[in-house]
Amino acid sequence: MENTVSEHIRSILDTLPDQPGVYLMEDEAGTILYVGKAVNLKNRVRSYFRALKSHNAKTLALVSHIRNIRYIVVDSEVEALMLECNLIKEHRPKYNILLKDSKQYPFIRMDLRVPYPRLEVVHALKTDGARYFGPYLGASQLTDILDAVSNNFPLRTCKRDIPEGGNKKTRPCLNYQMGRCLGPCAGRADRAEYDRVVEQVLNILQGKYDELRQELAERMQRASAAMEFEQAALWRDRMQAVERIIVRQKATMSTLAERDAFAIARHGSDAAVFYFGMRDGKLVHNRHFIAENADNETDEEIVRAFMLQYYNAQNNAPGEVLLPFALSDRDAIEQYLGTLRGGRVHLFVPQRGEKRQLVALAAQNAAEILQKRAERLSRQYRRGKGAMEELAAVLGLEQAPVRMECYDISHTQGVDNVASMVVFRDGAPARKEYRRFRIKTVVGADDFKSMNEVLTRRFARATDPDEESQARFGELPDLIVIDGGRGQLNAALSAMHEAGFAIPMIGLAKKLEEIYLPGEEETLLLDRKSGALHALQRIRDEAHRFAVTYHRSLRANRDLASALDAVPGIGATRRKALLTQYKTMEQMRAATVEELAAVNGMNKRAAQAVYDHFVGK
Repeated sequence: MENTVSEHIRSILDTLPDQPGVYLMEDEAGTILYVGKAVNLKNRVRSYFRALKSHNAKTLALVSHIRNIRYIVVDSEVEALMLECNLIKEHRPKYNILLKDSKQYPFIRMDLRVPYPRLEVVHALKTDGARYFGPYLGASQLTDILDAVSNNFPLRTCKRDIPEGGNKKTRPCLNYQMGRCLGPCAGRADRAEYDRVVEQVLNILQGKYDELRQELAERMQRASAAMEFEQAALWRDRMQAVERIIVRQKATMSTLAERDAFAIARHGSDAAVFYFGMRDGKLVHNRHFIAENADNETDEEIVRAFMLQYYNAQNNAPGEVLLPFALSDRDAIEQYLGTLRGGRVHLFVPQRGEKRQLVALAAQNAAEILQKRAERLSRQYRRGKGAMEELAAVLGLEQAPVRMECYDISHTQGVDNVASMVVFRDGAPARKEYRRFRIKTVVGADDFKSMNEVLTRRFARATDPDEESQARFGELPDLIVIDGGRGQLNAALSAMHEAGFAIPMIGLAKKLEEIYLPGEEETLLLDRKSGALHALQRIRDEAHRFAVTYHRSLRANRDLASALDAVPGIGATRRKALLTQYKTMEQMRAATVEELAAVNGMNKRAAQAVYDHFVGK
């Protein structure tokens, strides 16, 4: 045992029992760093403090932070395994393998508790009482399924909270006119018919195709016999849609009834574990987890950790689990999974046949996921920090800018003059930090004066000790980008210098993508493929979009306010309340009399007047 071990730790090691159990290693603050299980606690825990030079970097780092060790004695290795899984799930210790569940695979959600359920795409499972289907391996698969369902099975797609029976005064949407929705919002849907469509869609998502195909075929034949050819064509189209979904949603294998398969792949310092779940001979589940910076972990440790964490969360396991290699504590894991299943679970390493092919397919998917992840991270770097480093070199900055701000002006011939402030961090939008301005001191179309006003106000807020101003404007940028040429840049520079700041600032003119530099006559032209130029274009275009959106909303609000002036019984107070509730003409037209009457200060008579004015008698 090394001499560097503290007296406290040494005393714990001297009193460890020769029994199965779980050990918890803690740091100075009492935070659990690692949870492990052992057949013999004394031998296993002591091994961490022997021959330290032979340990990998991760174990050395763990040992260096251990200040206390707690342990729990149990009767068997299986009990230790169960307790280990639960403690890891509860505490998520830093040095345990905690595989990150990829959120890129979407699920389909349907909440059957509401009167008229709809399908929605989510990226996380929740215990909210709704039904979830998936995850789906790729966006194209999900898109094909949703398109086939929405085009042939008329469920609603709107997000409205629709009461039982709907509201007959509501105007149905375009989907109803196209026959792609039964119109429950407007009270047009027969509840029994809607529920039948829901049941058909659920059968599709659950893979219960045979019964549905038979039902659709019988309906098509009945309609055809009755010479209702349009209705027969409807059932035919639904049958064809089901066939397309079958091809996309499942892969059928002849003998694999209820089995799971796991495989692992590595790329650089990362590893991915891929999982396939088979039920009733169909490949119905797939999922992958990423282990980052896993150089110090063996393939067995990673697969074992993922499998235990996954089944502990699911609280269930199939009768057979296929693995790429044998696990050293296979017997204990089989017994533990058996307790979750309520029956025997067999861990099996297939050598040939369809089972081996399934493990190989999982390994192929794991490798592909890591390759795509590496490509995605590389693209993100080139678009983000890599582009910022290139931009710093081009502009002669001491370091790559972390926070960039871009400003743009928008108006219509000097009316509704507004400006936008867009923020990027490491080359990516930080939308919560966007700000917008209404120009106050400039009359008419003068972009130079407007830009000067905006920058003056921005820097005034930065020096304002008010807590709200500091929260919204206190952080200064590393680089300011002005949408425009020499005139806009000089106006912004003047405001900044008057405020006493010296922040790198450039202008970007759209026509030739010229970069204007302060005090330089010559403009800078970057290669069209330059990552730095692309980063500047993205923030400039985003500032323009944000400014134009704000300008259009003000113009629409002004048009709506003018229209309300012509409605009898609508004075300044009611107009203000209506404009607060409804931002556009379309929203006002879609409102019912009851909804209008519910607006603060309105009554039934005034609401009817507004409804008649916008919708017509």
